[in-house]
Amino acid sequence: MKSINPKHAAEGERERQSGVISLPAMNLAASGRRWVLAPCDHAAALAIEDACGCSPLVARILSARGVKAGEAASYLDPKLRDFLPDPDVLTDMSRAAARLADAVIDGTSVGVFGDYDVDGTSASAILKGYFDAIGAPLSVYLPDRMLEGYGPTLEAFLNLKEKGADIIVTVDCGAAAHEPITGAARHGLEVVVFDHHQMDGPPPEGAYAVVNPNRGDDTSGLTDLSAAGVAFMGVVALNRNLRARGYFENRTEPDLRSFLDLTALGLVCDVMPMTGLARVLTAQGLKVLDAGGNAGLRALGKRAGSKGRASVYDLGFLIGPRINAAGRIGHAQLAFDLLTTQDADRRNALAERLHLMNAERQDIERDVQAEAIAQVEGNSLHQNAVIAVAGDGWHPGVIGIVAGR
Repeated sequence: MKSINPKHAAEGERERQSGVISLPAMNLAASGRRWVLAPCDHAAALAIEDACGCSPLVARILSARGVKAGEAASYLDPKLRDFLPDPDVLTDMSRAAARLADAVIDGTSVGVFGDYDVDGTSASAILKGYFDAIGAPLSVYLPDRMLEGYGPTLEAFLNLKEKGADIIVTVDCGAAAHEPITGAARHGLEVVVFDHHQMDGPPPEGAYAVVNPNRGDDTSGLTDLSAAGVAFMGVVALNRNLRARGYFENRTEPDLRSFLDLTALGLVCDVMPMTGLARVLTAQGLKVLDAGGNAGLRALGKRAGSKGRASVYDLGFLIGPRINAAGRIGHAQLAFDLLTTQDADRRNALAERLHLMNAERQDIERDVQAEAIAQVEGNSLHQNAVIAVAGDGWHPGVIGIVAGR
């Protein structure tokens, strides 16, 4: 049992006697709305407090979330060794890892097609970082949101083929790309999909492997993973496969923990549930970032005003929006370059550019939002069950954000 803060112990003893767990004055939120506290088992909360030495408030919150006394310590400080499963629990992962290992050993070039959002860019950077670390060739293609839209195209696949790729990995997309993947197969390309989006039907027939915790026949239970999480699991599987084949006998084996901050970035910015494996990957990723981590993330965080220990807030509200700004009103390649460049001067220049680009995105968003609200109010549309507005010149990169507001 951990040592218990004397103050917490005294509070706990009073609560044992009264049978009521006290809470600080927090009835009203900053918005003026009243907090409604989730019910909890008081006895269970006291057991949690005893087990891990936390405050009564934290104990009550954990109890309300269904955390048991024996799980509390690992919930508050999750360790990767306790939660990381065998990556092969994901359907098709062993097949994908074996094929990529063949490519590495044979010197076959691999291409990556990534989505232009934070999760897709992070996942692409994880794969690029790993392949660079093991000295294997890998090229990356990130589409233009305005010109190409979401998801892979045959043209993009052929672009990667022209750069020498014989195997393509799609990240944060591809699970529904039936026609492009079939077309790629006709051109002699093998496609491995690393995705996490819901799949309504069977995987693309032409794909060599489709790794997606949300495919219908996947039983891994890892549905809390984003594409960055799936890519990290893919790197774990590939690294293990290469180790088993003796690839690292005369080479330095990469420290896979170095990719956890990028993994956490994708998980947080794709708003994945902070449960299970996603929670531990995020917690450990923040520790990696605190210890130094990805130099691009550090540079962008510093420019955005991040101070002190790295937090989910830093990833979700400071770093993430600036990376997303590239894909929304520019090109995601800028963000990818920030996360992968080894040039400090270029890194700082890219961080500044993304910071300014995000400010521009905010201005565009405010203008579109003001026009949208004016249309709603001017036409009394707020009374409608469904509200649809449109405007000339509205930037496609911010329409989704405005609609969400």
